[in-house]
Amino acid sequence: MKKIEAIIRPEKLETIRRALEKVECSGLMISEIEGHGKQKGLIQQWRGEKYKVELLPKLKIETVVREQDVERITKAIIDNAKTGEIGDGKIFISDIENAIRIRTEERGEAAL
Repeated sequence: MKKIEAIIRPEKLETIRRALEKVECSGLMISEIEGHGKQKGLIQQWRGEKYKVELLPKLKIETVVREQDVERITKAIIDNAKTGEIGDGKIFISDIENAIRIRTEERGEAAL
């Protein structure tokens, strides 16, 4: 099993969520986060004054999937999150040792 964490632009959420439904990615967790990558924030102007916004609003999508589904799901995220501009986000993939469904006590992939 693998955990996929995708940091995305907030305005891309619905497009990505629909794409994940199409590729049968059923379980999602979505968190509102703030952060920055290489761009280190941005300079904005308001009423003639410039100020730096260092932490930008982002969303984090998390899902745990079977290993054979990782490529299909990451491709769906990339295809629907990519604008070609700085700040499109990142995807992190990590191993999951086990999963347990609390209600039934199913373990491993059966718990997904």
